[in-house]
Amino acid sequence: MDARTTALSALIACRTQAAWSDGILKEYIARDMLDGRDAAFASRLCYGVLQNRMLLDYYLAQKVKGELKKLQPVVLDILRLGVYQIVFCDRVPVSAAVNEAVEQTKRYANRAAAGLVNGVLHALVRDKDALRQPDDLATRYSHPQPLVDLLAGTLPDGQLEPFLAANNTPAPTCLQVNPLRASVDEICAAMEENGVSYVPHPWLAGAFLVSGTGSLEKLPIFREGKVYVQDAAAHLAVAVSGVQPGMLVLDCCAAPGGKSFAAAMQMENKGEIIACDIHAHKTAIIEKGAERLGIGIIRAMQMDAREEKKDFLGRFDTVIADVPCSGFGVIRKKPDIRYKDLAPMEKLPQIQRAILENVCRYVAPGGVLLYSTCTVLRRENEDVARAFLQAHPEFSPETVDLPQQLRLENDGMLTMLPQLHESDGFFICKLRRHV
Repeated sequence: MDARTTALSALIACRTQAAWSDGILKEYIARDMLDGRDAAFASRLCYGVLQNRMLLDYYLAQKVKGELKKLQPVVLDILRLGVYQIVFCDRVPVSAAVNEAVEQTKRYANRAAAGLVNGVLHALVRDKDALRQPDDLATRYSHPQPLVDLLAGTLPDGQLEPFLAANNTPAPTCLQVNPLRASVDEICAAMEENGVSYVPHPWLAGAFLVSGTGSLEKLPIFREGKVYVQDAAAHLAVAVSGVQPGMLVLDCCAAPGGKSFAAAMQMENKGEIIACDIHAHKTAIIEKGAERLGIGIIRAMQMDAREEKKDFLGRFDTVIADVPCSGFGVIRKKPDIRYKDLAPMEKLPQIQRAILENVCRYVAPGGVLLYSTCTVLRRENEDVARAFLQAHPEFSPETVDLPQQLRLENDGMLTMLPQLHESDGFFICKLRRHV
């Protein structure tokens, strides 16, 4: 199987099965046994089309007679793939992009449609430099207008367009060193030996931004549990929580386990962490990850964070509540999030409040409640935290010490942005219980 066909298969699955692009790409790349180079190309094509779908359609509408919605859906998928290569992939021969699109159309649609694809793509090649460009941010950056409006009402002044642009750039892989199993020097030597390109993270010690890894699972340092993947912002949330060796910690929405793993390492694998998820099958994922990393203090269990567990009341030194959210801070990694229906997301603050209302009772006097999300929306972040604080005077926000390079002042609440902080969009709120 070639990279273009894998990318097309993933796009079809995203459209017909509501599959998430990151998960389905990983599955299809393994299924089609692509090598590292083809896997990277397939990923670029799939993500590129999703990141620029509205803009690609804007270009196509200038060359297709009639409305795009009247085309067979798979033909539109193929046309988008072709246009993306023609406009955005300078190193891809135009002839290869057009010819493969025509062949795909013959296989997935019919010969008549193949003629249309051939004509449209050749017209785009011919007039590439004369294509009209959109004036509106929504089309230019392929974020639906209702989402642009929502973000405009929540992002700091001057950050809307940079945020939209950042969402269409490749997200680097952030690799964290596992200090229980390796040193930073050992990992650097191993990456050089395996041809992995890396740079130290600009503000997070023991972390690297890497490329050229191919399949991470095939790297010896990954298989041996010496490194793990975690975004810098998520790691920072655990770091500022102040967990220490010997503590009792609850991670109440833990899957796939990254924050529990980071906490265990910060605790030097001493103490106890109870890592919970509402889905039973995800607890197995946490256990498998902990085993690979050589962590023995994590106990995974199924639990709905909104339902009281009496034997947890007042027990924990730290409770980490990384709650379900809209995910608008990770659009770089999951480009299809931008196209999801906004209406169901309006209920998320209620769910987030319900979780906080329940798990806050598990925090011992003097302990910490760490609230976090991977979204940038104020209604899910500061608004939820402030409403909680108003109802719970026994808690107060606690200013956290941050790496100087971040240049982020905070009052116990802070929001990271991808275009500013070399991280996901992420909210962190540290609350201390006094009584």
